Amino acid sequence: MKKLRFAFPLFALSLIAASDRVAARSASTASHPEVHTLKITILSTMLADEGIGEWGFAALVEADGRKILFDTGARPNTVLENVRELKLDLSDVQDVILSHFHDDHTTGLITLRREFRKSNPNAFSRVHVAQGIFLERRGHNPNPMLQIKKDYEATGGAFVIHEKPEELFPGIWLTGPVPRAYPEKNYPAGTEVNTGTDWVEDTVPDDQSLVFNTSHGLVLLSGCGHSGIINTLQYARGFLRPAPIDAAIGGFHLFAATDQQLAWTASKLKEYQTARILGAHCTGIESVYRLRELLGLTRQTCLVGTIGAVYDLNSGIKTGPIAR
Repeated sequence: MKKLRFAFPLFALSLIAASDRVAARSASTASHPEVHTLKITILSTMLADEGIGEWGFAALVEADGRKILFDTGARPNTVLENVRELKLDLSDVQDVILSHFHDDHTTGLITLRREFRKSNPNAFSRVHVAQGIFLERRGHNPNPMLQIKKDYEATGGAFVIHEKPEELFPGIWLTGPVPRAYPEKNYPAGTEVNTGTDWVEDTVPDDQSLVFNTSHGLVLLSGCGHSGIINTLQYARGFLRPAPIDAAIGGFHLFAATDQQLAWTASKLKEYQTARILGAHCTGIESVYRLRELLGLTRQTCLVGTIGAVYDLNSGIKTGPIAR
């Protein structure tokens, strides 16, 4: 008996391959829940036409009915006073993310815990941090988290330490420590960290970000981006899905970046199809403008963050008049 051979036309093979790709994308999306509503409001940064500006960062996340505070500002009362002026309620916030140990992101924690637990004992009662945040430091940036840990736990609050990516809620991912695939040296010099066996240069290994999986793509919320915005995005697209970046929001430590560094960063952001940027805190005003130009974005899609500036998944970015 002759063996039968089946020859598929090239177009049929192409259709099969395309079908497989669609199925793979569908399976990937199905395996990772999406956030359907997302609003991020900046509560601490340098530029303000309402509220109090400072060298620091904090943002309120509202996603699918949940509230999360990301970072807590540089001074004890900045976030508290700004939410009062913006008429926002944080008494129902239980989960806090600290992006890293620096005091311009952590100082407001104790004030907020003490204030809002008066009306809700669970307010600010759980803080998510990355492995390494409690390591001893010396030099330019000694570690304020050693004292904050004692004061915070005395109020009944608890720290949750993350060593790897974790889905905190459906569609809301914490990166944990970010691998440094690219040499983005986005951290200050002059500090050493005690690894337990030796003192070495502090590269801020506890730097972490939040990533939201949405139907528009991935949304990144960063405190300082000491791991590097590209390292962080590449990592997120690896453990989550290789989706376009709908928005990158927060601090990215690019204020001192050279033209060459900004050009490289923009080329990678373009590769990831980054549609919107709200650059606050240590991103740098000039750097935001340069990224806008290099990425071909507009005054509606690439802006400097201000106190009260908002990113909304469906309506985009709104910021204060001073930054428009």
